[in-house]
Parts: sequence; structure tokens; C-alpha cells
Amino acid sequence: MPADSTALVPLLHQQALRVRQVKEWGEILTGFEGRNRYQVVGDSGETLFYAGEVGSGFGLFLLRGFFKAKRPFTMELKSPGGATVLRLRRPWRFWLSRLDVEDGDGRPLGSVRQRFRFFTRGYDVVGPNGEELAHLRGPLFRPWTFVVEEGGREVGTIAKRWSGFGKELFTDADNFGVRFDGPTRDARLRPLVVAATFLIDFVHFEDKRGDGDKE
Repeated sequence: MPADSTALVPLLHQQALRVRQVKEWGEILTGFEGRNRYQVVGDSGETLFYAGEVGSGFGLFLLRGFFKAKRPFTMELKSPGGATVLRLRRPWRFWLSRLDVEDGDGRPLGSVRQRFRFFTRGYDVVGPNGEELAHLRGPLFRPWTFVVEEGGREVGTIAKRWSGFGKELFTDADNFGVRFDGPTRDARLRPLVVAATFLIDFVHFEDKRGDGDKE
């Protein structure tokens, strides 16, 4: 992570995050389009970032309506002050999704790439030059959970609607919990794991939402 990416510093000191969809908007969120908008909350309950899809127009409306989890998108994470801290770009792919991640100044941090697995779900987290940083592994009998592995060592977890992490921060209404079990070797990994949470939501849960989840 570039040394001057100060807006991402709060991520380096969080043990647990929750990523939840929100429907009530402040002034900062009025530029986000579509239903997929989120709030990222830290250890002590403070809002670290807001996230949402950007772009508008009839073409994007059709993509959302007909292609759902298959569609491309651009999403931005903004600080409570309104600064863009991460930009996530998912290109058009019918199979094995990919998410490219930039910092707020447009510098690449890396990407998250879905890998083919027979019985499990897997993603590679790589740096901007394709260097391997970590793997995300979805165990066969834990369909709501992805384990973050760095160099063969488990360093975190992404889980859908988890009410734990040692603090009662999560409720059934929360979409995801992200837990880090300690420092990571590469500072870029934490923002990339947070970015992966949004891709996982699209790929594995977008087409499964019930009517009650829709705006």
C-alpha cells in the first residue's frame, strides 16, 4: 500500500469489521446508484467507510435488472468526509469473476480472482504485478464462510451474517463480518480482503436475495 494512503490507515488497526447494506442515506451517499450500497463499521462501532456503485443510465439499469451477479460494476469506498479511498472495478466476465482494486488516486493495489474448484469456492488475492498475496478458501461444509490464508497461515475470516468476533457488534441484519487475526505481512492485504467481501456478495449472494432484501 502506498505510504501516503492515509485514508486507509484505519484498516490497519481493526480486528473486526462489519460490512452491511444500508438504505438510509446521508449527503455523502447521494452519488451512489442502485441498491448495492454499504457501510463499513470498525471495532468500536465507528463508521470507517461508505461504499456504493457509481454510474447511471439506462444501460446500467438493464445490466442490474437482467444480469445481476454476472454484470460488471464500479464501486467506490468513501471516508465519512467524502474522500474516495478505494475504487473497485469488476470487468465483464461470464465465468470466474475478477475484481481490480485501486486506491483513491487511481494507483493499483491488486486484484481478487476467482479460481475454479470442484468442491469448494476459492479466490486468489494478488498484487498489482500479479504477485500472490493470499488465498480465500470457502470450506465445503461452511457455505457462509471464507478463510483468508497468507503464506499457508490463516490470518482472517470473511463470514456472511456472523454475530460473533468476540464483541456483540453484529446482528442478523448485517451482511458480512471480516475478522483479522493479527498483522499481515503485506499492508495491501487488508484493503484487498475488504474489497473481496463485495465481490463475494455479488458472486455468491446477489441472485439469492429475497424480495425483502430489495429496495
